Amino acid sequence: MELTINYTQKTFDVLPATLEVLLAMELPQKQKGIAVALNNCIIPQHSWPETLLNDKDSILIITATQGG
Repeated sequence: MELTINYTQKTFDVLPATLEVLLAMELPQKQKGIAVALNNCIIPQHSWPETLLNDKDSILIITATQGG
């Protein structure tokens, strides 16, 4: 099973069931200050637990940074 995460293909034996599970795996320390798009559609944070993932999905994770 494959997902494209930030333009990089990752292979999984078993896909993470939801977007929330994937984000916990990819960013275990950071759940605030991020935005996520699934197949070019922004997914609100309150929907992450119920957003199911499918083989070949594309996920873009954007993290806020400080600076000027």
